[in-house]
Amino acid sequence: MPTRTPVQSSPNASSRGLQPLRRPPSGTHDLIGSIELMGAAMSFSRNCEIYGEGEPAEYLYKVVSGAVRTYKILSDGRRQIGAFYLPGDIFGLEVSGEHQLSAEAIGDSTIVVISRSALIALAARDPDVAHQLWTFTARELDRVQRHMLLLFRSAQERVACFLLEMAERLSGTEAMELPMSRQDIADYLGLTIETVSRTLTRLQTRATIALPTSRRIVVRNRAALSRLNA
Repeated sequence: MPTRTPVQSSPNASSRGLQPLRRPPSGTHDLIGSIELMGAAMSFSRNCEIYGEGEPAEYLYKVVSGAVRTYKILSDGRRQIGAFYLPGDIFGLEVSGEHQLSAEAIGDSTIVVISRSALIALAARDPDVAHQLWTFTARELDRVQRHMLLLFRSAQERVACFLLEMAERLSGTEAMELPMSRQDIADYLGLTIETVSRTLTRLQTRATIALPTSRRIVVRNRAALSRLNA
């Protein structure tokens, strides 16, 4: 397994490992701020495992830079990607005490890692943090449900939905640079890479999108893309 290396240049990095660095001052608690203040920043190289399926869920994670995918290897050897996490996203919170999926850095990434027990203890003392933690958990459950429903739609609808979501999350504009490969997209949407490529080409032919490169996508007709996602 690749080495998980603390980022020494980060103000949150700690040579002592993943112990909380500081306790947030009273009255200033919020979930994101607490994670950044109490956590330790770590660097993960491309395809480096952050945690594995079945491992104890002892930490919570926030993406600072780069991108992360969570996934499960199915019994027939296929990979099903559960989610993509981008800068600012939090991941790794489980209902049970073990991770249900594995997590990997898609590219070189910096992740802030915080002890789950420290965050739960803070939530027990601070109602605002507890509420934010509950809200985050509810959003994750909603995301899982929406992803499951997406897998019942047509290939064109799945790709359209994915592009609209990424355009909103990555830039909020018409042009986006995807951090993930087409194989990643296929494994997230439950399609083959050939189907994803054909669908993107079809959308480009219809002038719905432009494909300057394999990773760069420009939405040219958002209304048409939204109709496919309706």
